[in-house]
Amino acid sequence: MNELMPHPGMLYVIATPIGNLEDITPRAVRVLGEVDLVAAEDTRRSRALLTHFGIKVPVFSCHKFNEGKRRDFFVAEMLAGKSIALVSDAGTPCISDPGFTLVTAAAAAGITAVPICGASAVTAALSVSGFDASSFAFLGFLPRTKAAAQVLAKAFLANETAVFYESPKRICATIALIEKTFPAAKICLCNDISKKFERIYRGTPAEILEMLAQNPAAEKGEYACVIHIPGGFTPPSCEDESVQSIESRLVEIMVLHDCTLRDASRKLHELQTTLSKKEIYSAMLRLKNMF
Repeated sequence: MNELMPHPGMLYVIATPIGNLEDITPRAVRVLGEVDLVAAEDTRRSRALLTHFGIKVPVFSCHKFNEGKRRDFFVAEMLAGKSIALVSDAGTPCISDPGFTLVTAAAAAGITAVPICGASAVTAALSVSGFDASSFAFLGFLPRTKAAAQVLAKAFLANETAVFYESPKRICATIALIEKTFPAAKICLCNDISKKFERIYRGTPAEILEMLAQNPAAEKGEYACVIHIPGGFTPPSCEDESVQSIESRLVEIMVLHDCTLRDASRKLHELQTTLSKKEIYSAMLRLKNMF
């Protein structure tokens, strides 16, 4: 009979402070105290947060290395009537943090996922950037290779504004890459938002590099970088207009098909039978060197 069937619990996706504990909402504190268990990216950090607010509830790990295995356990618990709070180390879960696998599995099982709104480094950085954020690309953490410039170029073809995260150890190298590839870009670089070393840098990539070099605490705290190209981005020009056309089409294919530069060269050869493999390959190498 229906009345004997266990009632599915709820999955609460809860944003936690990215630094200052005062940024947690009263609703988040209340729900954390009411759920049956917490699925946490880092159990140590989450237990410290719960202890600060006097909350005693079982905490289970749910990070990128075990989320796939743990999701069935969490879903079974919710189908048995228990409610679960999903939290990441800081900020909103699933935004460059684990959690989407569990949310997807819960939705497939008919379990309601409820967002408990709060802190997010992405929106915090955008809000103080001074750039038009009516449309933007969020890139998470950039690749640790020259492909980072390709990722940014693809984003700028569709949006004038992009946001990404970067570690304090890599921030100078990343801004130097941007200075080489997009020297005219405008940047709002937010460091250690809401925490001890909080600072906002504004300017061109070259100006940002100079400011970072002058700050002895530049390698303290994480970074959220908002980068804006007024008027949008067009692929680098060449003296040979036919080469420029090939390069432009390669970048367009990368954006439209979400593929690598090498895959784009293959697709272009299929679409443009008048172009030789040698011409496309040469254009691909020139474009790669520009990035």
